[in-house]
Amino acid sequence: MPYFVYITTNHNNTTLYTGFTNDLKKRVFEHSQESVDGFTKKYRAHKLVYYEILDNVENAIQREKQIKAGSRQKKMDLINKKNRDWNDLSLKL
Repeated sequence: MPYFVYITTNHNNTTLYTGFTNDLKKRVFEHSQESVDGFTKKYRAHKLVYYEILDNVENAIQREKQIKAGSRQKKMDLINKKNRDWNDLSLKL
């Protein structure tokens, strides 16, 4: 089963949230509907701007921790490599 590590942001691209899931489409929908209390609801970080596919949950958790431990600039560099215009990737899921 694939797992996804992802980064979402708000409409101004000022807040970044990193998470992981085994159902990216569902998780992004939950963020957009603000159905789960927490960071993404508070800061309206609904726009999917980056994701990676991993082969198991252990690798996904490790990668999520690695990304979260990095600086904002490192997260922005990841996004810019694959999504220079910071388009909402959820529209293509």
